Amino acid sequence: MAKVTFLPSFKTAEVSDGSTIFQAAITAGVLIESTCSGRGTCGKCKVQIPREQMDSFAHSEGAEKFLSDTELAAGWVLACQYKVNSDVTVVLREERDAHERKTALNRVHADEIRPSIKKYPLTLTKPSVHDQTPDWERVRSALPNRNISFNLLTAANLAKVLRQAEFKITAVLDGESIVAVEQGNTVERCYGLAVDIGTTTVVVYLLDLNRGAVLASSSVTNPQRLFGADVISRISYAAKGSIELKQLQTAVIKGLNDTVSKLCANTGVSGNEIYQAVVVGNTTMSHLFVGIDPTYLAPAPYIPVFRQAIQVEARELGLNILGTGKVIVLPNVAGYVGADTVAVMLATKIDQLPGITLAIDIGTNGEMILAGKQRILTCSTAAGPAFEGAEIRCGMRAAEGAIEGVTIKDDVQLAVIGNTLPSGICGSGLIDAIAEMARSGVVSLTGRLAGTSDQLKELPPSVRRRLRRTDQGSEFVLAWGEATATGEDIVLTQKDVRELQLAKGAIRAGIHVLMGEMGITPEDIDRILLAGAFGNYIKKESALQIGLLPPVPAERVRSVGNAAGDGAKLALLSTHERMRSSALADQAEHVELSTRSDFQEQFVKALSYLR
Repeated sequence: MAKVTFLPSFKTAEVSDGSTIFQAAITAGVLIESTCSGRGTCGKCKVQIPREQMDSFAHSEGAEKFLSDTELAAGWVLACQYKVNSDVTVVLREERDAHERKTALNRVHADEIRPSIKKYPLTLTKPSVHDQTPDWERVRSALPNRNISFNLLTAANLAKVLRQAEFKITAVLDGESIVAVEQGNTVERCYGLAVDIGTTTVVVYLLDLNRGAVLASSSVTNPQRLFGADVISRISYAAKGSIELKQLQTAVIKGLNDTVSKLCANTGVSGNEIYQAVVVGNTTMSHLFVGIDPTYLAPAPYIPVFRQAIQVEARELGLNILGTGKVIVLPNVAGYVGADTVAVMLATKIDQLPGITLAIDIGTNGEMILAGKQRILTCSTAAGPAFEGAEIRCGMRAAEGAIEGVTIKDDVQLAVIGNTLPSGICGSGLIDAIAEMARSGVVSLTGRLAGTSDQLKELPPSVRRRLRRTDQGSEFVLAWGEATATGEDIVLTQKDVRELQLAKGAIRAGIHVLMGEMGITPEDIDRILLAGAFGNYIKKESALQIGLLPPVPAERVRSVGNAAGDGAKLALLSTHERMRSSALADQAEHVELSTRSDFQEQFVKALSYLR
């Protein structure tokens, strides 16, 4: 056995000799960037080993193609390729997430605040030989609604709570269930969680249920990324067996608990004062969150185990809020259109907007909603991880150091998250870069990097010298090594351009199918709503330039922030909105793209970098 210590967290794992560092990271619960589930094909899982400990490692052929000579000399290795045979210390590349990038509403209008959690301050008569009413009956009889179901966990400590409080208590109800009995009057302290579990990012909001206000929020990288960057990778991992399924569930629950703990510490709220949580995510994330096998979501006909809204007690999941508190997962529409899409419908009130509305939530998956003519059509495309910066040579998450904006004139100018030296490029920066490259002639409308003498002579000298050919193909240098955080050039390769081309082609083709199904043209679209962190930071002009969106006037395109998170908050704060989410899921018509020949035809047409 070998002990692996990860810095800077000092987390450790005991693993068998011959295990990879990546496997040790899974055991230790340490997040290492990877998009290929440890298969050695993405090159993202770079970690640093002290040179004096390198002799204890063996690695597979080909790992060096992802590592520069400078990195090799400094002890950088691929975690999934290096096998440990003795105790070792591993240093992770620190990356600060841009938590604020998934923006959201901070307060809900007062008339929308109707949560199912209600608190009743009660002063009860004390029992005596003349009044031998049981404690549970004594509490129940003092409530406005006496049709209360028995709750064993709440009742277990009821006798002690009543007497310590001298029968002055607060009963906490969720619908017709008493979820807690607290000493004294605690009416002013009533909290809940709204959670958006994305394939890449998990966002958690702590809300005051009395006032409808967000007290605090935080986002973290989904810890399940250890097991793959996309839903198919995670479904495949879960399909291996119950142990692997449990690993995936445990990873996301632990990530949530760590986040909730931080939010509570920052606000002075106790976990036992959080009485309810509403959770949204795509259909796969919903299944994995509650520990349900998603295996048959992957092959046609893509059947989920459940579609309706479900609720379980927090203690069943190990979520660190009140144990008897309800955790509600909003309904799905289909195998690849999940509760997060329903939440987007809810937050944007898409069924109530006049005319025709197209809403797009672009991430690792691309979900689209087309509403109008008294219909709601939905579809999903496997856009792949390019929009999240994955499967891109120098791609990264939207964290500090990520290039998020590109301008090409006489030379290349960059906008970087955190105004620091760039470390890579995120999805919104990728869209911007390709749009500028297409506009300036660095890349053709077919997606090929400029290479002929006629193409090159049209470019400014400083831009021209950024185009180069290597053993691995053509590439364009966005940032030279002397001006980056890593000391290495940040480039976009021909393969990167193709990855985005495929992703945007899938999105645009899906939109075209929905438009055909509703019988409309781009001119009929009154508004396009871009949801999620990606949609919130992408330049709409760039999205239109590369043909990601239908050709509409730019003023018709607007970002709506993390609409999925907003929908979760609405469902937490209003029983009416929660019921509406189920109605919207039932009303939505799912269009299965995999069976449509017109999708394939439009996909080919949509590959051009042209509006």
